[in-house]
Amino acid sequence: MTNITGAETPIEKYAGILAHPTSLPGPYGIGDLGYGAYRFVDFLKKSGLNLWQVLPLGHTGFGDSPYQPFSAFAGQPLIISLDHLKELGLLWDSDFSEMPNWNPVEVDYGALIEFKMGLLHKAYERFLDKEHKDRLSTDETLMKGYEEFIETNKTWLIDYALFMAGKDYHEGAPWYMWEDSLKNPTAAEKKEWLEKLKKETGFYEFIQYLFHRDWYALRDYANEKGIKIVGDIPIFMSWDSVDVWANKKLFDLDSKGYPKTVAGVPPDYFSATGQLWGNPLYKWSAHKSSGYAWWITRLRHQLSLTDYVRIDHFRGFDKFWAVPYGEETAVNGKWIEAPGVNFFTTLEATLGYDMPIIAEDLGEIDHSVVELRDKFGFPGMKILQFAFENPEENHFLPHNFTRNCVCYTGTHDNDTTLGWYKHAYEASKDKLRRYYSTDGNDICWILIRACFSSVANMAIVPMQDVLCLDSWARMNTPGKGQGNWTWRFTDGDLNDQLAARLFETAKLYGR
Repeated sequence: MTNITGAETPIEKYAGILAHPTSLPGPYGIGDLGYGAYRFVDFLKKSGLNLWQVLPLGHTGFGDSPYQPFSAFAGQPLIISLDHLKELGLLWDSDFSEMPNWNPVEVDYGALIEFKMGLLHKAYERFLDKEHKDRLSTDETLMKGYEEFIETNKTWLIDYALFMAGKDYHEGAPWYMWEDSLKNPTAAEKKEWLEKLKKETGFYEFIQYLFHRDWYALRDYANEKGIKIVGDIPIFMSWDSVDVWANKKLFDLDSKGYPKTVAGVPPDYFSATGQLWGNPLYKWSAHKSSGYAWWITRLRHQLSLTDYVRIDHFRGFDKFWAVPYGEETAVNGKWIEAPGVNFFTTLEATLGYDMPIIAEDLGEIDHSVVELRDKFGFPGMKILQFAFENPEENHFLPHNFTRNCVCYTGTHDNDTTLGWYKHAYEASKDKLRRYYSTDGNDICWILIRACFSSVANMAIVPMQDVLCLDSWARMNTPGKGQGNWTWRFTDGDLNDQLAARLFETAKLYGR
C-alpha cells in the first residue's frame, strides 16, 4: 500500500518482552498482579515497547507448570495481589508477622503455597464475616462485582469450584481415585456435593473473582498505556483437571476414566525415545458434533484476558502423536489426523473476526502444518538460537523470514541467550559471528538487535536476555522434573539506563 506521496504506508511493527507474572518483583515470594506488575507496564511504556507476553495464566498443579493447569479457565491464585487485599480490608498487616524471608530471585513454591493459600483463606473468612462489614471500605462494590462475576462465569466456575473442593476433601488425590458419586456424579449427586462442600466451593469462587478482578484492571491499564498482552494456552489439558473430569465425553477415556491414548511427540534429533507428556487426547468427533463448543468458550475467555493468544503445540490441530496409555516412552505411538481446517473455519465463523492467534510451530513440522497455519494467516515463531544451532541454511535465519511471523531470541523452553552461547558448538558461534560481523561480545544485545531489526511483525525477547543473564536464570528445562518456573527479577533491574537502551533499539528499527 502507498500513500499520496507515493511512499509505502508504514506497517505497524511490535516489540516486547516475555516475562511471566510470577517473575515480577514484589515482597511476597512470587510476582503478582500488584505494584510490581504496574511498574513493569510502566517500564515497557518508557522503553518504547508495545507488547507484553506471558505464559499460561491458569491455576497450576503438580510441578507448578503453567502448561499443566487444573482448569482451562481458572486463573492462578498465587499471583493475586496481597496488597490489593490489604486495601480492601480483607488482610491486615498483622497477618504477615510470620511471613518467610523470601529469596527475591527465586520462587519457593512449597513454602509459598502454604503461606499464600493460608492468607487467601483468611481473606475469604473476613469476606464472609457479616458482623464486621465496616472493615471493608469498598464492600458494596466488592459484593456487586463478586455476584456479577459468579453469574457471568457459572458455565465453568461451578465445576471448577467443586473440582478443587473435591481435591481438598480427598487430600489432593486425582479425580479418577474419588468415590463414584463424585468421580461420575449424576445431577442429583453433584447437587448434594455442592451443598456438602458449600463453604469450600465458595472459597474457590471467591479467589477466582479476586484473580479476574486483578487481571482485568491490569490488562486495562496496559492497554491504556498502548501495551498489548500476548497470552498463551496449552493445546492439551492435564488428566487431573476439571475439564477432563467434567467433560469426559470430549476426551479419549475408558469407562473407568483412564486415558486410552496420551499425548507426546515421536523420537527425533533431540530424543531417541520421543517425549511422553501423558495428557489424555481429545475425542475430536465429539468436539466436532458439538460445534467445538468447549474450544469456542475457551478461546473467547482467553481473548477476554489477552489481546493475542499463542497456542502451544499448534501442530496438534493438524496431526497428533497418540501413544497407548501405559507405555514408558513415546516410541510406540502413531500420527492421527486432527480436524484442523474444519476446526479453525468453525472458530472463525463463530467468533466473527480474524483470530489473533500465534502458532507455536516449532519441532518436527511438515508441509500440512505450514499449510494450515498459512491458510488462516496465523504468524509462526522464529527462534534466533535455532538459526545458529544449526550451522546449515535453515528457515530460522532472518534472511528467510516473512513479515507474518514472531521473532524471539529464545523462549521459556530455551536456555538464556548468554547460557546458550557459552555452551554452543564452535561451528554455531562461528556462523553467528560471521553473520553479524561481530566478535561475540555482548551476545544478548547482538541477538536483541537482530530480533528487532528483522522483518518480523512482532519481536519478543525474554526478560532474562534483556538483563544478559546466564543459565541460572533459565525459566524451564524440558524433561527436568523439578526446579522450573522459579526465576524472578528485582525492582532495581527496571532502571532508566535499560529503558533507554531498549527505546533506542526499538525506534532505530521502526518498532
